[in-house]
Amino acid sequence: MARSASHGPAEGLAGLRRSGSITELLFLYECTTLEPTQLRPIADTLGLTVQAASHTYRALGRRGLVEQRGGRYRPTVRGVAWLHDALGRLSEDVQGRIQRLHVIRSARAVALGPVSVGDVVSLELVDGLLSARPDPRGPSRGRVARGGTKGTLVEVADLEGIVALAPALVRVRTLSEEDLSDPRLGERVRRSLGRGFRGLVAAYGLEAFLAARSALGREPARFAVAAESREASRVGVPSTIFVLENELPRLLTEFEGTDPPPFEVSPLPRGRSH
Repeated sequence: MARSASHGPAEGLAGLRRSGSITELLFLYECTTLEPTQLRPIADTLGLTVQAASHTYRALGRRGLVEQRGGRYRPTVRGVAWLHDALGRLSEDVQGRIQRLHVIRSARAVALGPVSVGDVVSLELVDGLLSARPDPRGPSRGRVARGGTKGTLVEVADLEGIVALAPALVRVRTLSEEDLSDPRLGERVRRSLGRGFRGLVAAYGLEAFLAARSALGREPARFAVAAESREASRVGVPSTIFVLENELPRLLTEFEGTDPPPFEVSPLPRGRSH
């Protein structure tokens, strides 16, 4: 038999968004379990006025789900079937959603100091890596299930709290054609990063890659630069991307979309004057 289009909450949680659906469901439940002789007990239980309860009763009555019988407010046979169907679908929907949630009870982390089994540690992100600090006072904590020395991977169980994830800045430094022929380019690139920079260094395009590699003595990231810097930002790791001025628009289009990282674009600093 085809179901009526007016069954509302039988659709699951999404059906409760319809105005009045949750009230109708709870009203019919109270009629089924209490069989009251007046509307006031239902109104008091649901936090409604008697007038609102009366309106709900009339709406359900027009759909043949509830009636007054023997001086009591009771569901019809159709109403009982509707209630069971609605609650059953709600239960299935909620259970399905719970099963799709991944509740993390344990995790592996890099030890920031020696820890032993049973120690309470604080979890935090350090250079984008989940790390365990031998300190029980952090906002995210757990108990060590497998210990280790500083720098080793340890197991942390009984997790509670939330690891703060503040997105990091993505800095874009543009290079001009004139910059490429500047004998001080290497010094300017190194100075733009700042002393002790520990984030991601990337280059977009061949010229920027060669300039950055020559200045830093190592290869910067050059594949999927926007995607990599976006991911680094999500785990709190800052990025600096070097790009030629005429290739900047193409790079920026790769950051379009939802949830962009914090962004800053500026020319490569000129450096010290002589």
